[in-house]
Amino acid sequence: MTTAVAAPFRFFSLHVVRARQLGPSLVRVTFSGEELREFHSNGCDQSLSLFLPAEGQTEPRVPIELGDGWWQAWRELPDDVRAVMRSYTLRSLRRDPDEIDIDFVLHGVEPGADTQAGPASRWASRASAGDRVLLLGPAIADNRAIRFRPADGSDLTLIWGDETAVPAVSSILESLPAGTRARVWLEVQHAGDIQDLVTEADAEITWFVRDHEGAEGSPMALGAIRDAQLPDAERPYVWIAGESSCVKQLRRHFVGERGIDRRSVTFVGYWRQGMTEEQLRAAE
Repeated sequence: MTTAVAAPFRFFSLHVVRARQLGPSLVRVTFSGEELREFHSNGCDQSLSLFLPAEGQTEPRVPIELGDGWWQAWRELPDDVRAVMRSYTLRSLRRDPDEIDIDFVLHGVEPGADTQAGPASRWASRASAGDRVLLLGPAIADNRAIRFRPADGSDLTLIWGDETAVPAVSSILESLPAGTRARVWLEVQHAGDIQDLVTEADAEITWFVRDHEGAEGSPMALGAIRDAQLPDAERPYVWIAGESSCVKQLRRHFVGERGIDRRSVTFVGYWRQGMTEEQLRAAE
């Protein structure tokens, strides 16, 4: 039994249905569970908190029975017992049967990687049917964890994201009405991670592949974005998400160099170079 937390969010007890590789460093995991009937979202970049079992555990330990006190009690659990929490974006939601997809970036476990894999990457790389997780997600379709909100009358959509933002960008593009003008720049680790994105929009999509590590915290696409001749637009809308320092640089470009109203720029730091999510939460 799960316990409600601050509305409109609640916990969902889920299990893995299947997992499939999308590319050298990307895997899609499908989850299901009876409680998903209460999961509702109408956003393209719906943010979720996923709790995974600690190493050696078979299910995530989160004291949800304590209601609002779960957070402090979870933090006080021993490191080898406390569930691993990571933030992800919903890739898709389906009914009949109720299922959700979450795409994982496999940092440090893809072929040839020379970095140490984190707990979420290790878990996703070997996820199999029946594995149990806990999800903190929305019970109300329109909620504050949805960031993509172009104003009515926006006449150009500009998007940048790294591999962690590809699921959200994919959903955004699928949602754009036919004829919507969009310019999209995406960065991934391997050429095999490039995906065929479906959209009815008038979208120009450019992929960048980091065959080797570039300048730390610098988006590969920055030069191309600066040089881009963008269509004339009176009310452009910008959505940028991924590594925090890259996001900040691109926001400065769009607001400071392009003169786009800062209120029309949505920017989200999904992660920070050189920091784990635990370290990032502590810093914030």
